[in-house]
Amino acid sequence: MKILVVEDEYALLKAVEEFLSAEKYVVEKATDYHSATEKVMLYNYDCILLDISLPGGSGLQILNEMKKEGKAGNVIIISARDSLDDKVAGLDSGADDYLAKPFHLTELHARIKAVLRRKLHDGKQVMRLGNSSVDFAQRLVCVDDRPLKLNRKEFNMLAFFATNRNRLIAKDALAEHIWGDNIDMADDFDFVYSQVKNLRKKLKEAGSDIVIENVYGVGYKLVL
Repeated sequence: MKILVVEDEYALLKAVEEFLSAEKYVVEKATDYHSATEKVMLYNYDCILLDISLPGGSGLQILNEMKKEGKAGNVIIISARDSLDDKVAGLDSGADDYLAKPFHLTELHARIKAVLRRKLHDGKQVMRLGNSSVDFAQRLVCVDDRPLKLNRKEFNMLAFFATNRNRLIAKDALAEHIWGDNIDMADDFDFVYSQVKNLRKKLKEAGSDIVIENVYGVGYKLVL
């Protein structure tokens, strides 16, 4: 799961990033209106944590731009502005939740999981794929009810394929979603081929019905 944190307060941004990274999320950051707008319009995120007061503009403006472009971001506003009017304005602009500062990181995590549960996978925490299942909350994959051991990136990759099953996923889109901002430092996509190869091998050896097809020169598709 990939999360964008839009926050200009460094200490809070660092705390949120470290906490969510420890919870196995891919975390990207933006500290002002313009960089946040660019990321939101160029990339897709499973959840966006959005401050209202930003250098260069307002988080509410970003929400309005997302609405115009039809971008769904599963947005949770995190703001020091705690008035009823601010909350109503944020929710009316398209936010899915509103969390006032200061907050506990465990509460933030609970809000994130609730938003993802409502918005992704038709509200289900477990997705069935033939004889296999993906439990997004527990980060657990089972084949014929037997746990399949995957590393962090393999699980994130399978989860991304699962939520986009039967859709063609370009290799650069897959790389950007799984590796986040770090993809900019890559010279090629050989590491993607290696990760997909390892994932396929584990699925096949476990007897899973899941098949990840290679669409030559373009990317991959999960089929059953």
